[in-house]
Amino acid sequence: MSDREKLRAQLHLSEKRLDEINAILLDPKSRVVNDFLDVVAKYGTPEEINGKAAEAGKLENLLSRLEKEKSPYLADVKWLMAKRDAGVFISIADYRRAVLGAKVDKMTFQDEFAVILEISATQYFPWVIEEAKQAIDRKELMPGRFIRVRKMKEQEKDQGDILAFSAAMNVMGASFVETLDTKGTDGSNVHLGGPETITGYFGGIGQPNDYALRWVDEFLYYYTNYGIRQVLNINPGTVLLGYMLRKLGIQNEFKISVFMGNDNPYSALWTLIGAKLFSGEDGSCPLIGFNLSNSVNNETIEIIAQFRRDLGLESMVRIEHHITETWKSIVRQPYNRRDELVAIAGHVANIAAKHEGGEVGAEQKRKHPSDIFDYFRDKTEIEASGEMKVLLQNYLDKHESVNVTARALTEKGLSFIAAPSLHHRG
Repeated sequence: MSDREKLRAQLHLSEKRLDEINAILLDPKSRVVNDFLDVVAKYGTPEEINGKAAEAGKLENLLSRLEKEKSPYLADVKWLMAKRDAGVFISIADYRRAVLGAKVDKMTFQDEFAVILEISATQYFPWVIEEAKQAIDRKELMPGRFIRVRKMKEQEKDQGDILAFSAAMNVMGASFVETLDTKGTDGSNVHLGGPETITGYFGGIGQPNDYALRWVDEFLYYYTNYGIRQVLNINPGTVLLGYMLRKLGIQNEFKISVFMGNDNPYSALWTLIGAKLFSGEDGSCPLIGFNLSNSVNNETIEIIAQFRRDLGLESMVRIEHHITETWKSIVRQPYNRRDELVAIAGHVANIAAKHEGGEVGAEQKRKHPSDIFDYFRDKTEIEASGEMKVLLQNYLDKHESVNVTARALTEKGLSFIAAPSLHHRG
């Protein structure tokens, strides 16, 4: 055995160490586990919890609740359903022909490496309808994945916005992620304020003290009452609790935020080791999206993809990569990673192309370019300032970026996933 292989052998994890971890998890006096189980018990057994969530998330039940609330958004959801059923959205086949012309007939697309087209953040349900109208008029694509960062309590009280958005995602066959309110920016992290306290963010937004358990409580509330299954995860503690929920049999899902700062293969390996350790007997895990840091390069993504595959998680854990970012308050500009995406998309599976900003040229022309801080503004304040149309334009700029990426992939014979029920039809 070579010296290198002797060293490698030292990395073997003994069953004794796994037994010691199990001893903590199974100890009836373990407060760290007991406190977690107490929160779950408020909502019933895992079977009861999953049953409530399944009923709450059914389209017919979402529509019924919108009707009972006399929501003005019900008509828009029905409009979207009618347009889907009428087949007015451009099909993938027609889109490819529009981009490539006759040469499409001689091309073979790499569907096994299809990139999911993702947009962030879709703060308000009416934006989805405006986006859909534009997509129909201009023969554009709707994203296959939507991210929301709007305050949960605010959208819950907003004329059925939370119900309408879920219904729209159901109609389009798109996946979506919500961002729970339980996090350090709500005042629980006493060291965080505005930009003047930016160094307080270096340890992450945070969910201090009992906030990890509050996060579980909040998730189970929205899961059982609205069927919301996927939420953002920003903290190692709540990542572990997310794994533990699935281990109990609860069918939760989460994506890890860019704010967690996974910026090298070893941080990613640690996260995926946890996913594997707590995976179900069928190999499933709740981690479905993994936002790497904006600093990662293609080599890092390729290394992560290798051990993701070796752990049997390639089809479950999506690598979500920022292609564009908001013009203000998050990264140095100009920022655009599209060329790198095109370079890697043909050999790394299960990637999402996340569009959080518009094209550089578009952003530079806006009096109010996209700004990450706009995510944290109250709707009432935005309306009072008269800036709702401005923020809608920022969102439609991101929609444009989604479509620029789709074209770039298509021109290279690469595949993508847009809203499945709208575009991926025979």
